[in-house]
Amino acid sequence: MKNDYDAIVVGSGISGGWAAKELTERGLTVLMVERGPAVEHRVDYKNEMKSPWEMPFKGFNNPEMLAADYAVQSKGTNFDEWSMHHFVKDSDHPYQTTLEKPFQWRRGYQLGGRSLTWGRQCYRWSDIDFSANAKDGYGTDWPVRYADLKPWYDHVESFIGVNGTKEELIQLPDGIFQPHMPLSAIEQLLADRIASSYDDRRLIPGRSANLTLPKEGRAPCQYRYICHRGCSFGAYFSTQSSTLPAARKTGRLTLLTDTIVEKVNYDPTAKKVSGISCINAITGKREQFTSKIVFLNASAFNSVGILLRSQNDTFPNGLANSSGTLGKYIMDHATTLSVAASIDELNDRSYFGNRPSNFIIPRFRNINTASEQFLRGYSYQGVGFRANWKRGAHEAGTGEKLKNKLSKQGEWRLLMVAFAESLPVASNRIRLADKKDKWGLPLLDISLKHGDNEHKLLKDAAQQARAMLGLTKSEILASFDEPENAGSAVHEMGGARMGSDARTSVVNKWNQTHDIPNLFITDGAAMSSSANQNPSLTYMAFTARAAAYAANKVKNGQL
Repeated sequence: MKNDYDAIVVGSGISGGWAAKELTERGLTVLMVERGPAVEHRVDYKNEMKSPWEMPFKGFNNPEMLAADYAVQSKGTNFDEWSMHHFVKDSDHPYQTTLEKPFQWRRGYQLGGRSLTWGRQCYRWSDIDFSANAKDGYGTDWPVRYADLKPWYDHVESFIGVNGTKEELIQLPDGIFQPHMPLSAIEQLLADRIASSYDDRRLIPGRSANLTLPKEGRAPCQYRYICHRGCSFGAYFSTQSSTLPAARKTGRLTLLTDTIVEKVNYDPTAKKVSGISCINAITGKREQFTSKIVFLNASAFNSVGILLRSQNDTFPNGLANSSGTLGKYIMDHATTLSVAASIDELNDRSYFGNRPSNFIIPRFRNINTASEQFLRGYSYQGVGFRANWKRGAHEAGTGEKLKNKLSKQGEWRLLMVAFAESLPVASNRIRLADKKDKWGLPLLDISLKHGDNEHKLLKDAAQQARAMLGLTKSEILASFDEPENAGSAVHEMGGARMGSDARTSVVNKWNQTHDIPNLFITDGAAMSSSANQNPSLTYMAFTARAAAYAANKVKNGQL
């Protein structure tokens, strides 16, 4: 290995993989640094094809181990005995949070990061989202609008492969789609009844980064719905299946795993960053690498943590923090199960396979008519399915009679989960704690509390969900209007927000820090608002756009 590169990319997840791909394809030599171990496509998906009886705890895990080592990670979706090695051990990677409102920080430290376990939902943001801060005064105005991101959304979707339907909704712009994954019979029933009963809302197939047609060496989805184990078919977008092979193909990528970035190094004479200081996660050995530019893609809160750890005489409160906003205005969607119901219709209908996606009901509040009760809005993601044999855990019966009953499909059930927009407020923040981890780095102290507006949004979401299910012959099994603990959406954002004014934001419209021209932040840390849609597609679009800008500046000798 050499120690000097055109660019260093910190992190190998969804945005880090894109930074490496775009920068190498545009002619730069790139060092991509990942704090976790290497996970090679196909080779290292060790539990992908295993059946329950091949697992030590038949897929249910050791409860004592979960309590001791995975108390936070195990509460999330996509965590199970097959995939647990794709999540951190909480015991090895502690952080601080408030006892009153504990933040649930779900993480995956390995090559590919959370691109191996993400939900794959891909939704564009609209001008409704990019103009919201300016309209109601929460947060700083975005220096971009949809027109700035549209070509980069196109660019990303064309490469990763997203299935979906064209709907012509102003709040959810259409994209470049492969054929969609169809709705189940009960979902289509509800979609038809919503369409005939409401003018302001629509139930449509989810838009997911699962291929329905083969693409450039990747096979279409097999409808197994075990994506979080790793997909050897390459049917879903991950760093391993898509961006990493593209970057490697250029011959200009160097990959370094098991390496923790301690700080970004700053040259006060040049007023630029000069590279990074690292710690080998296994040996503890320290090393430095230099580059013309640095891209931070370590995930929103980790990128902020690196900047806070990089304080120096010029930036005593954190690197690139002349605004004083670094670490503030963090967000995560407020989410809860708005409704769960059983439906006594279409009992002669079923489906084949396990669709690895869901339906959505896009935001319909504060679109054409303003609400006097709350700001912004929410959307739903849900699924309609036939109950399987596992329902027997909650039903009376024993022996052959119960076994015969459970060998047949159960009733239709339908779940709707609301995702409400999180307002950016200064009191939601990240700080460095006094305690340190086993590498001697200060822990992050995370404080994020859902406010009054988020509670009002979820209360309305529960009411509207029950009303929509009332269009069917349904029995409401559960309905909640209180948000789950922050972090449960796994959509953490903010802390190094984008804005036009260097006095109130950290990065400019090119994801370039106002204070340091050769330092870029293109993961969730740069988000100035949260919208209600899943943010990963927007991270990728911002990253590709910033990488094109940065590569051009480097090649012209301007960085």
